Amino acid sequence: MEDSDLREDELSSRCVYQGRLLHVKEDRVRLPNGQESGREYIVHPGAVAMVPLLDNGDVLLLRQFRYPLRRDFFEIPAGKIDPGEALEGCGRRELLEETGYRAERWRLLTTMHPCIGYSDEAIAIYLAQDLTLEGHSRDEDEFLELLQVPLSEALAWVRDGRISDSKTMAGLLWAEKVVREEW
Repeated sequence: MEDSDLREDELSSRCVYQGRLLHVKEDRVRLPNGQESGREYIVHPGAVAMVPLLDNGDVLLLRQFRYPLRRDFFEIPAGKIDPGEALEGCGRRELLEETGYRAERWRLLTTMHPCIGYSDEAIAIYLAQDLTLEGHSRDEDEFLELLQVPLSEALAWVRDGRISDSKTMAGLLWAEKVVREEW
């Protein structure tokens, strides 16, 4: 869905910062009216998130401290895609690492772009079902708490603002529609 009369064309691009996870770029672009302007944005490798749904209808959520906002958040499991890694493979790896569960059934719910004004990040969100507990293998710098919450309660947490993370909100709302066979 590209509308050519709104397109901005890259004239030049330079990397301003290159970190382990994120890179910051500064580009010059030609605007649709022929003028030039600058664009700053973050290049992200992409991520996969999943809504782990237990047989009883509960979802697995994580409580994790997020440094940029300096507070805890309730989230669905997620992680960045490693170079050359398939989306579902990333989801399987992250689910096991963070929760200790494996899922037999995977369904792609949607792909979202959470920060379109300043990042190229894309997050693929899956519904993960038929879960089996095997034991987590978290990264050494990863500290989180695993919670088992009824889907209806997690959705109430979205409604009352207790869950404000966009990937989690989108994933839970999509999962509810799929579980109810409305989508």
